Amino acid sequence: MDHKDLQLYDVLIIGGGVVGSACARELSRYRLRIAVLEKNLDVCFETSGRNTGVCHGGFAYDPGSLKARLCVEGNRMMGQLSEELGFAFRRCGKVLVGNTEEEYARLLEVLAQGETNGATGLRMVDEAELHALVPSVVGKFALFSENSGILDPFMFTVSLAENAAQNGAEYFFDNEVTGIRREPDGTWVVQTLHALFRARWVINAAGLGCGKISDMLGITGYKIIGSKDDYILLDRRMGPLVPMPIYTVPSNTYMGIHVSCTVHGNVLLGPTAEATDDLTYYGVAQHNLDYLYAESMKIWPYVKRGDYIRTYCGILPKWIDENGKIGDFRIEIRDDIAPRAVNLVGIESPGLTASVAIARYVIAMMQEREPFAENDAFDPVRPRRPRFADLSPEEQARLIAEDPDWGEVVCRCEKITRAEILSAIRNPLGCATMTSVKYRTRSMMGRCQGGYCQMRVAKMLEEERGIAPEELVYMRRDGHPFFGRVRGEDPEGGTR
Repeated sequence: MDHKDLQLYDVLIIGGGVVGSACARELSRYRLRIAVLEKNLDVCFETSGRNTGVCHGGFAYDPGSLKARLCVEGNRMMGQLSEELGFAFRRCGKVLVGNTEEEYARLLEVLAQGETNGATGLRMVDEAELHALVPSVVGKFALFSENSGILDPFMFTVSLAENAAQNGAEYFFDNEVTGIRREPDGTWVVQTLHALFRARWVINAAGLGCGKISDMLGITGYKIIGSKDDYILLDRRMGPLVPMPIYTVPSNTYMGIHVSCTVHGNVLLGPTAEATDDLTYYGVAQHNLDYLYAESMKIWPYVKRGDYIRTYCGILPKWIDENGKIGDFRIEIRDDIAPRAVNLVGIESPGLTASVAIARYVIAMMQEREPFAENDAFDPVRPRRPRFADLSPEEQARLIAEDPDWGEVVCRCEKITRAEILSAIRNPLGCATMTSVKYRTRSMMGRCQGGYCQMRVAKMLEEERGIAPEELVYMRRDGHPFFGRVRGEDPEGGTR
């Protein structure tokens, strides 16, 4: 096929994580035809959904860096984004806890750095105030960041993507990029496992794959490594003991072990932060669990192994400069090598907090080269979906009267109803994996981790999508939870 026969997009975004979806949403403010290529079967299956879910204050990054600038900007806009897009966010604050003179001096350095970065609401607190803020913590003093917070990383990413789609952006899942070439007419042609795409602009927002895509664009030489972060998730009964994230005193390269609350009431222990060249392995080693337990107990002595409900791992993409130092966010347009291509490399933490600020920074760079006409029909508000467990009895009764599916609880741990599961299955992006439902509803994320509801969710997906059990996918393309019947059919009826 001649490349000129392909549909021409104005912008092709490679990567549908939080940064790629933020770019899609912010670009849909303009009259542009936008496509997003995502190698997974849904958004949020890699780094964007495997983190602590903290909205950072901006004090932990080198002054003058993009990480510092865009983190502060992203923090400031998070409340408005939550209102527009309907994801859970709470500006609960955060404490960095210390006990020694050396740690006090280090926290003063972090405080001064934060003020230089433009972070606000930072102050030192003594032991009495620290324990008034977090009674369960062990520490003599702390740096308190009142503007830090926590958010739902799954629904933040999903809501950005769904709002982008609502405003005209097209998502193409299961489309891993295998090649990129620039045509003589200046357009880009991108080959995926299943199709060819053509665009005037390309944005590399590939996260863990940023180095490969950068090479395909002709911008070579980036060394990308992963930071493998292991976590332990604790039962919600421990949530009241952690009203805000508790951090240890950070080093120059590592924020240390956190004991963090989540917007849904669980407690997280982690991360471990191990360098790795394997960007696909998500296993959690026992020695890392033992380390997380021991380190967390030093600042929060309430960890009980009986409260563990899950372990998980996330991997951050870091680029390393010629001196072996972890680099700042690299956001560039190399007009000499790859004109009309925005290259994002090493978008690690605080990428979740900074994602929309990153998107606006990218668009400003693009508009230096080409002005975009505004889309007067842009709607920044994503339609809200009620969460049954959060409603008043009167509101619950009203919904049940309108639709009996609201009265059938499918997930007992998180109190998720059949109506909520069906809404997730019918999501605007058309994603149909079990994990897609899990991330949108929190079914299978409670104490039993799907022991009660997983088979019910599977049955609903099969019925709603009209597929056989063997066709159902849990998360990955070849990840089929069912591959045949355990019981055979009895010739006289029933099973045997």
